[in-house]
Amino acid sequence: MVQITRIYTRSGDKGRTALGDGTRRKKSDIRFETIGAIDEVNAYCGLVATEVPATVCKLIRRIQNDLFDLGADLAVPHGEGLRVGIKQVEFLEKQIDKFNATLEPLDSFVLPGGTKNSALMHVARTVTRRAERSMVLLNEYELVNTHALQYINRLSDFLFVLCRHLNDDGKSDVLWVPGANR
Repeated sequence: MVQITRIYTRSGDKGRTALGDGTRRKKSDIRFETIGAIDEVNAYCGLVATEVPATVCKLIRRIQNDLFDLGADLAVPHGEGLRVGIKQVEFLEKQIDKFNATLEPLDSFVLPGGTKNSALMHVARTVTRRAERSMVLLNEYELVNTHALQYINRLSDFLFVLCRHLNDDGKSDVLWVPGANR
């Protein structure tokens, strides 16, 4: 376990901070932007977890731990460190298949909304997509763990399916009606 005894260190007061391997970089570095985006996903998931049934909350707590793993993975770009692995990707795939099996197929896109819990989850889903874009951009400059990229992509898919589940298994989905049909 990690033990945190000090909250402030003053070492970042001039706009630089350390990665997990001790390397110091500007706080504006794309790697820190990406780690921050993952942290934001985690925060939104934590908000949703306060509102959903216990079974869904348990899944979200698992995902929040995986997101900390993902942050740790990104914080140590080279060498040894905690890495997101294929098992975490496969866990999400199994959950997607499980929840999707209870949903009717879609014949239109789903608008964010329906129930409050689904709307909150849609915010987490869209923030996850932004975090994924940040990870992809980072990967253009520095190598990012392939499983980490797969994980964040599957996570947004899982959150979409979970949004539909939280919409009374899709019964409360708000479907897009294109302008020509309104």
